[in-house]
Amino acid sequence: MPAVRAPRADNRLPQILDQAARLFRAQGFQGTSVRDIVRAVDMLPGSLYYHFATKEDLLAEVYAEGVRRISERVRAAIEGRRDPWQRLEAACVAHLEAILEDDDYAQVVIRVRPSDVPAANERLIALRDEYEALFAKLVQDLPLPRGVDRRTLRLMLLGALNWSQTWYRAGRDSPRTIARRFVALLQSPLGKDA
Repeated sequence: MPAVRAPRADNRLPQILDQAARLFRAQGFQGTSVRDIVRAVDMLPGSLYYHFATKEDLLAEVYAEGVRRISERVRAAIEGRRDPWQRLEAACVAHLEAILEDDDYAQVVIRVRPSDVPAANERLIALRDEYEALFAKLVQDLPLPRGVDRRTLRLMLLGALNWSQTWYRAGRDSPRTIARRFVALLQSPLGKDA
């Protein structure tokens, strides 16, 4: 976990995280300097280091918050549902809604590749893997034909969901409609009845 120091009465941590998320989303991790962040928060450059030892630690905290937000939505969506296909569909809808909304934290999770930040690579992968474990369980519970590679299915589904942020346009199909179509394709694969 990132090195976050104890809060003070005048703690500006939420503001730092919000501005860092906004900048990492808009400019990318590499394109955002510490100076950009402190300027956005209106603080002295050295003051950021009271909260975070490095820019990578700050990214890891932003990423963790993004994963937390998406995970909470998915968990809430599947709660109380028993049917495996309905659980998967609800999770996909929640995931898409989370990443397609105007949430800087969720966008950082989707846009920043752990391999692009070697100093934080392991921490980011651990956070990503923790989230993907939700989908691993959902796919594991599906009544699929014997021999289906569930790991590949999960990776394909998450890849399709995450890639949607590059082509999605508001006003066309809703995130709910898109997610339902993705799951319908898994339930009734193309060419099955051909």
